[in-house]
Amino acid sequence: MTEADRAPDGIDPTVPSVARMYDYYLGGRDNFAADRSAAEQMIELGRRMGNDTRRIALANRAFLGRAVRSIAETGVRQFIDIGAGLPTQDNVHQVAARHLPGSRVVYVDNDTIVLAHARALLARQPDVIALEGDLRDPDAIFDDPLVTGHLDLSEPYAVLMVAVLHFVTDDAEAARIVARVRKRLPPGSYLVLSHLYAGDVTEEEVRAGQQVYAATDSGGLARRGYDTIASYFGELELVGPGVVPVADWTPDGPPGKAYNLVRSGILAGVARA
Repeated sequence: MTEADRAPDGIDPTVPSVARMYDYYLGGRDNFAADRSAAEQMIELGRRMGNDTRRIALANRAFLGRAVRSIAETGVRQFIDIGAGLPTQDNVHQVAARHLPGSRVVYVDNDTIVLAHARALLARQPDVIALEGDLRDPDAIFDDPLVTGHLDLSEPYAVLMVAVLHFVTDDAEAARIVARVRKRLPPGSYLVLSHLYAGDVTEEEVRAGQQVYAATDSGGLARRGYDTIASYFGELELVGPGVVPVADWTPDGPPGKAYNLVRSGILAGVARA
């Protein structure tokens, strides 16, 4: 059976998917040859830049778990994961339920394969739903009847935008999206965000990475600086160490500590409304 035969209707397996590339970085098997080829190009580019792309992806996934755990421990039991990606180990609903049973989770993605896998996994879990949604229209997500029927958005909840906003290549649009998300958060809610960091990579290296992602279903990739990424939290109160390299974020990390931000990678932060 060819990959074209295995692909769900509407999916072209010759077009790399950012969700399936991330699955490959994490050691998953839900990917096609085009995904693996594009991911290997990024792995090689990272190697030339002195970075381990797989290690960074794993660190980003571990950050997600720490952030969800810390939020659940405050008593917040509602989560919206925008750009959820393919299910893997320690998904949001698993971490949340482990630390706060009864937590309710909404997974949002625009990838058909992601949604198919998520719905199959969640078929017998009434506290979790998965729906199709577009990061670029957060109000449509929050106002979706499936979301408002599953969560009480007048009560605190957490919005996760983990390694997804950098696929919005227009700076003004990215800022608009996250500002709208912040506007929808009632007091006591949380924003969890991680984003590719430009660091001191050369323009040639940036262009090489953008060229790989230009051929994916995302259509591009933006590497932004520290100040821009930190600005996405706006007026919210940063938790723990603030905006730091993804591997360094812990809820009890001391603010003001000096972190190595020279090379590129992923920055992360958690903030409370």
